[in-house]
Parts: sequence; structure tokens; C-alpha cells
Amino acid sequence: ELQLVESGGGLVQAGGSLRLSCAASGFTFSTYPMSWHRQAPGKERELVADISSAGNSRNYADSVKGRFTISRDNAKNTVYLQMNSLKPEDTAVYYCKEDIWNYWGQGTQVTVSS
Repeated sequence: ELQLVESGGGLVQAGGSLRLSCAASGFTFSTYPMSWHRQAPGKERELVADISSAGNSRNYADSVKGRFTISRDNAKNTVYLQMNSLKPEDTAVYYCKEDIWNYWGQGTQVTVSS
């Protein structure tokens, strides 16, 4: 059974940092491109960043470029999202997704206080 489990969310002050993790199981993780998305209250879910299966290609939403870094460890079947210089507008539920069958994790809440 394919499973994605996010962790690392929480409450942080503006300017702070968090690292999200997404542990994958049930599929050959190293062959799947992955992505992080977020959904703020009253807004549509949006793509934050994506990464190729080997980790050598990454893309970011303009709103997070220079602040967020997506990475992966294929030996640990985990994809990460390092978030620095957090802003209140980054407050959202963050989801990871595998980008072949488009299976989603359950999400983790990130709240940035001003």
C-alpha cells in the first residue's frame, strides 16, 4: 500500500525556519518525482516545489524561491522541504505528493505568527 506521511509542521514566528519531512512507503521511491503543495484557508491548493526522481532537477513557486529548498534522500525514502525566512502568508497545510499516480499525504499544518 502506497503511503506518504508528512511531519515537521508547527507554529513558528515570522523569520523562523521549519523542515518538513515526507516518509514514503509502498512504492519504489527512487523512481518517482515528488512535490510539495500547500493550501491556505479559503484558497486553492498550490504547488510549492517539485523534485525529480534523482534529485537533480528542482522547481519552485515564485513566492518561495530563495527561501525554501526541496531535497530528497532516496536511501531513506524521504523528501524534505526546508523553509527559511518564513512569513505569515506561508501559513497553510503542507502536503507531499508523488507525481506519477498523484497520491497525496495527509498534510501537516504550518502556522507562522507575525
